[in-house]
Amino acid sequence: MATTACFIIVSRNDIPIYEAEVGVAAKREDAAQLHQFILHAALDIVQDLAWTTSAMYLKSVDRFNELVVSVYVTAGHTRLMLLHDSRNDDGIKSFFQDVHELYIKTLLNPLYLPGSRITSSHFDTKVRALARKYL
Repeated sequence: MATTACFIIVSRNDIPIYEAEVGVAAKREDAAQLHQFILHAALDIVQDLAWTTSAMYLKSVDRFNELVVSVYVTAGHTRLMLLHDSRNDDGIKSFFQDVHELYIKTLLNPLYLPGSRITSSHFDTKVRALARKYL
């Protein structure tokens, strides 16, 4: 597993609907805020790149020190963003594909309002298990 990994799902309206620190606990107390700042700063880059390619997996779009931002854009322009320090492209792509499938299952739930925060403990548990598996 990566020593640092922060995962976020951002709706097409730039509203974070799911956030999780999926890596080993950070040493700095403000690391969670720094990770969110880096991911949100990369949104403009993702917005520009998403319209220039038909690929869903955009690989690494931004870098901050030793941390890399990798992005997966769904057909509905929901962005799955991962801040990490690993170099495992195949594992990251597989992680995004499996989380995308899990996200679609959440969207198919008639009790879930699309664009609202995902608060399901089952979803959270599955995302963390996928992170342990692939990252």
